[in-house]
Amino acid sequence: MSVINEPISIPKNITTKDDLDFSFLRKEGISYLESFGGKLWTDFNSHDPGVTILEMLCYAITDLGMRMNTPLEDLLASKNPDLSLQAQFYKASEILPSKPVNELDYRKLFIDIKGVKNCWLRIYDKQVHVDCKNNKLAYKKFTNILPEFQKKFKLKGLYTLLVDLEEGYSDELFSTIKTIYHQNRNLCEDLIEVKQVEEQPIAICANVDVVPEADEEKIYATILFEIENYLSPSLQVYSVQQMLDKEYTTDEIFDGPILKNGFINTEELKNADLRKEVRLSDIMKLIMNVEGVKLIKDISVGFCDESLTQENKWVVCIDKDKKPVLCDKSSFNFSKGFLPLNLNYERVNTYLEQLKEDDKEAQKIADADKDLPLPKGNVVASNEYTTIQNDFPDTYGIGQEGLSVHVTNERKSKAKQLKGYLTFFDQILATYFKHLSEVRTLLSVSGQEKRTYFTQAIKDIKDFESIANEYPESNDAELTKLLLSQFDNNIERRNSILDHLLARFAERFGEYTFIMKALYGTATDEIVLSNKEAFLKDYKVISSDRGLAFNYYKQSEEGLWGTNNVSGFQKRIARLMGISNEKRRHLTETNVEVYDLLNSHNKTVYRWRLKDNDGAILLSATESYTKVAFAIEELYFAVLQIVQTSESEIEKAFEIGIKDNTEIGFIRIHKSTPSKPSIPVKYSFDVINPEKPESSSDYIIAKQFKYHTSLNDLKEALLTVVSFMKKDFTEEGMFLVEHMLLRPDVNSNDSVNFLPICADDCADCGTIDPYSYRVSIVLPGYTYRFSNPDFRRYMEDVIRQELPAHVLPRICWVGERKGTVADDDNDLLQFEDSYKKYLFAKTNSEQKQPIEGNELQDLMNAMQKLNTIYPVGRLTDCNAEDEALDGRIILGQSSIGNIAVEKENNKEIKS
Repeated sequence: MSVINEPISIPKNITTKDDLDFSFLRKEGISYLESFGGKLWTDFNSHDPGVTILEMLCYAITDLGMRMNTPLEDLLASKNPDLSLQAQFYKASEILPSKPVNELDYRKLFIDIKGVKNCWLRIYDKQVHVDCKNNKLAYKKFTNILPEFQKKFKLKGLYTLLVDLEEGYSDELFSTIKTIYHQNRNLCEDLIEVKQVEEQPIAICANVDVVPEADEEKIYATILFEIENYLSPSLQVYSVQQMLDKEYTTDEIFDGPILKNGFINTEELKNADLRKEVRLSDIMKLIMNVEGVKLIKDISVGFCDESLTQENKWVVCIDKDKKPVLCDKSSFNFSKGFLPLNLNYERVNTYLEQLKEDDKEAQKIADADKDLPLPKGNVVASNEYTTIQNDFPDTYGIGQEGLSVHVTNERKSKAKQLKGYLTFFDQILATYFKHLSEVRTLLSVSGQEKRTYFTQAIKDIKDFESIANEYPESNDAELTKLLLSQFDNNIERRNSILDHLLARFAERFGEYTFIMKALYGTATDEIVLSNKEAFLKDYKVISSDRGLAFNYYKQSEEGLWGTNNVSGFQKRIARLMGISNEKRRHLTETNVEVYDLLNSHNKTVYRWRLKDNDGAILLSATESYTKVAFAIEELYFAVLQIVQTSESEIEKAFEIGIKDNTEIGFIRIHKSTPSKPSIPVKYSFDVINPEKPESSSDYIIAKQFKYHTSLNDLKEALLTVVSFMKKDFTEEGMFLVEHMLLRPDVNSNDSVNFLPICADDCADCGTIDPYSYRVSIVLPGYTYRFSNPDFRRYMEDVIRQELPAHVLPRICWVGERKGTVADDDNDLLQFEDSYKKYLFAKTNSEQKQPIEGNELQDLMNAMQKLNTIYPVGRLTDCNAEDEALDGRIILGQSSIGNIAVEKENNKEIKS
């Protein structure tokens, strides 16, 4: 007997409704009282004041439970437009669609263009011939090479678009089609040509009998309209509601690209292919389905070109990639019984135009209804709270009526004690109600709220000032800070909230956080939090555009360099890896300046400066270094110390007061002692390493050689430096080169400007094609994170996971900062310059024309010189367990380690 395992699932409704059950809450409360205080308190009857207090609290909890069960759209509604559902949550039309991925997606995209009736993608057939003896490629066959040294392959990812245009439109529309294609081009693919589909004329001759009361002109117009749609199908565009009526789910409706004019039914699109044959039975069925047709007396179908042979009178075979059209030899005769009819062809044309106009009007309905609106909730005051004290019987003397003036001071004191005791519960309940009203803020994908705990003041307790001092009744933010700031680990809690939101999109940052902890220590949570916020903020783009290539077609220079016109894959990797600037730019030009000078011994040493984006110096080295690498290592250590210093630490230190040598995190403040009263006090700060003694030269890592005349200026400077290091400072970036774009012009037979191959590529098991679905990913290997082997391995894994499965990457970690080595020796700088020139030449070549200069060859030469740089390490055997792992290159477990093993093996073979 087989056992069926039920799938594990999370139930949607887990509420017990116990929070709405007063009797249950009262019973549970008394149960707790009995277990905790049964030896001291045994009278739990209704008249007991303690039970009265319990009942009041139970009523308050049921009120809270009732508001928690308010429809979600009401809880999330707000009078403030910046906090509305539309502003804080993604709509279906924003989050479900994607850029075109397959043929059907592209067809939808082009049919959405006004004037395009239908279209079809075809593979562009281009062969490349291989000379395996001399390692060369060419579009034409090699004639002087033996057959065993010749191979060939077809370029993949190139397409021709066949377009069926509506009446009144010409091939002038092709430029618009190309523009839209390149705005939505898939990675490693390209559109070579757009052609109007060729026509194949056919003739249909028929004698049709209609009913006596029929309008024969209208019948003829309808027959022509239906036959035209049969021969060359046009597609109906639907509204959201129409798609829902067809029982499509929301994710099915919004699958694929978002269109301007409505939605195209995917199944109808699949059936609207170019006809391979015209069947007489289909034509007969169309005619008989027209209202008013009685019978078909005679009918035939055939070619208009008499030189073509029709093998079967019931079927006309259509040539590949052609569309059938009616020619002038077609004729339709109509009769009513034995009486032949003479048609008014002007009326026929009028009816036909009306049918086409009615079809266009149907499209306008779809154009007006293209989105599913977010629920419109009613704004509810879910945070409003009134004290439970006003609901007690008057005899308690704690409500608005208070006590009689004649009662004793002891009675007044007891009332105050009870008011103070109940205020504790009031504040807890008020906090719960306030939290409920902030759900919209906490769960917003675009929220910038830093707090995760909220409370509010209780404003209707009589004589409240007599039982509480310094209670900010009119300032909820101040009260929250006073009561909850010490408990609000907002970075940790906000991270948890964002993890929940990310999980709703099947995204996670767990491994990234783990690898970042080894790099940034205590600052990790704050840095990762900002990475998650940026990821969610841009999720509409990095989700839908993940397979999108950059747009090189007819771009300005500003649209190709210094721009975020990069592939969707690069944008997604940038957000997943916390790279704040994904623009295509010169990565070798950074905020870091390393310069050399002569020391007292007349030897060259190095120092560093770190500048902001305006060129102002933020930090400088405090000592000289014998090597550039040592200077950069100290620079990154200084940056690490700063990012581990939080803004809240700085704010708190300035609230307490600043003295000379005050330490804030890893920053130490200097306060000058003026020699004269007229000289103002000046402040400066250093970045320090507290693990070193103050007398050590390694204690002060960096300085800001600038003096501030006020504490406020000093505070702003500190906050600016910390914020810049955490949010703006980056030397990271990425280049992605699609090899398919490096192909020579497909219309040329030149044998130059081909990517190189090697003899191994000609092996039977090798991949000889260096173009199809291949990319080179170039990253600066000298930055803090990118020089870390663990981070590199992690990022390479993410790159391979996020790239489309059919795309093969070559990943290079290369280069130096500009100025640290000679420009001619900086392979990254040489690549950047040649890539920039190539892009400008590519966009100016009008796509189909060959690039006239040497830009393509120069880029390929620069790419061949890219050499991955590895961090400094020592070669060791993995069996050497007594050695520390830091800096080890283990034999056989890395590229360098494998090379070392091969060299040792070669030595043994030679010996």
